[in-house]
Amino acid sequence: MVRGLFTAWSGMANEQKRLDVVSNNLANAATIGYKKDSVTNQSFDNLLTIKIKDASENYRDRSIGTMSLGVKIGEVYTNYDQGSLRKTDNTFDIAIEGNGFFKVSTKDAEGNEVIKYTRDGAFTKDVNGRIVDVYGNPLLGEGSEITVPTDASNILIEADGSIYADNVYIDKISLADFEDYKYLQKQGDSMYIALDGAEEKEAVAAIQQGYTEQSNVNVVSEMTKMIAITRAYEANQKVIQSIDGSLDLAVNSVGKV
Repeated sequence: MVRGLFTAWSGMANEQKRLDVVSNNLANAATIGYKKDSVTNQSFDNLLTIKIKDASENYRDRSIGTMSLGVKIGEVYTNYDQGSLRKTDNTFDIAIEGNGFFKVSTKDAEGNEVIKYTRDGAFTKDVNGRIVDVYGNPLLGEGSEITVPTDASNILIEADGSIYADNVYIDKISLADFEDYKYLQKQGDSMYIALDGAEEKEAVAAIQQGYTEQSNVNVVSEMTKMIAITRAYEANQKVIQSIDGSLDLAVNSVGKV
């Protein structure tokens, strides 16, 4: 009976984690370039149950089967499916159609450069002419940071990433892709860092100027998941209440007989 309490508790803890993931997806449904997270569940390893010191079995140990100790989170993984493209007509809004990531230069706490990867193409031009993201991190090209003349009247970004300012070639946007996305770790809502073992490869994609890629979160699907999670949580809660009532009877009523 007490094991039933643990099993129900593990179910509640698992549903709480799933709810956290779904809630984060819904909170970022309008975040540019956001890729939704999903959760897998798995049971704890089954244990062999053995009857010991039982007079009905002549005090011989006997296997009576297996039992499960409940459920746990198996893995939280990211879905990298393409999001829809939204037309903005802003000069420095760019979207990736296909696989790959933009590369931006960031600084760590010690001031060292850290390359991060993102699908968020809502860039702007700062006062120095650098193309930067909303945090001021510069977009990287084949050379280094991409800088356009501050007085340029016409900026053209072609599908291959080549940038022209008043018909003069400036640089080419550097895209990166990876052999296995499991070696990417999410940083914040729409940025990633490459972990040790990540193998970078050439991105096969086209760049669309004047567009941004929306999140790949399906709000209706996530809301449906949230309802199912809430019901599963309540079911486990009722199991605990039922066992608690049985224990109360065993201690306060049966014990008096």
